[in-house]
Amino acid sequence: MAVAPPRPKSLPLNALRAFEAAARLKGFAAAAEELGVSPGAISAHVKALEAELGAPLFQRSPKGVTLTNLGLRALPGFTQAFDQMGQAVQDMRDAAAPKVVHIATLPAIAQFWLSPRLPQLRAEMPGIEISITALEQPPNLKRTPYDLCLFFDASQGDTLADDTVFPVCAPSLASALSSPQDLSSVPCLFDTTWEDDWSRWLETAAPGQEIAPRGPVYSLYALAVEEALNGAGVLMGHAALLAPHLASGRLVAPFVAQVTLPNALRLWSMPGRSTASVSQQVARWLHKTCEPSP
Repeated sequence: MAVAPPRPKSLPLNALRAFEAAARLKGFAAAAEELGVSPGAISAHVKALEAELGAPLFQRSPKGVTLTNLGLRALPGFTQAFDQMGQAVQDMRDAAAPKVVHIATLPAIAQFWLSPRLPQLRAEMPGIEISITALEQPPNLKRTPYDLCLFFDASQGDTLADDTVFPVCAPSLASALSSPQDLSSVPCLFDTTWEDDWSRWLETAAPGQEIAPRGPVYSLYALAVEEALNGAGVLMGHAALLAPHLASGRLVAPFVAQVTLPNALRLWSMPGRSTASVSQQVARWLHKTCEPSP
């Protein structure tokens, strides 16, 4: 009677993934955010992996974690392996011809730029379902299931529109504004995503002048826009997002000066996606909507 020898235990895939993310991102908290788990779960996975190996992968201190020599040697191979796995997953999804396209984008872009385009997209591309996830930061597409990313960015993707900013307000408030100095006497609305926009615009519109706009701060750009529409104050508007409100006259630009910021509205996907995939068809359609009319 043949005796089957015990098989050596494989290292847990989730623990290896936790190690790779923590090592690449230089911290358990950042790895937890990327993988959608708690920092405690990352720590537990890494400790279990270290116990299985019988050697530490990280040196721990009150300031954080750093890789040991073993961790440093192991990281490149695992990063390459998980990159290849991510590409293989995307290739499999493309070959399966899914009809759902997952888009990750900023909440403001989702509401003001992407959502108004969806009815026309559905009319022209019937059968395709668009799934939108609002994120504050672009995800790593090699580690997440998103097909497309749509963010204001300076380093990746194809430009859909410049990020041009200038003050906007309701017409009822515009009559009280003739020069940037008048901003000191009206509420100026801020949002936490783009808190520096006011200072950037003032550097161009009123160089050398001591103008300190003050007003309420909102955690969502949509809330600030709604308050601007209600006449509650002057908002730093992003032309790419507020074009419909400006075209309808619900918002107006009381000053001529405009500033184009380096982070344009850009769209990108993981390199190597099939040009025939549904996600790339949607990407081309979104690009087309940004082309100037003949």
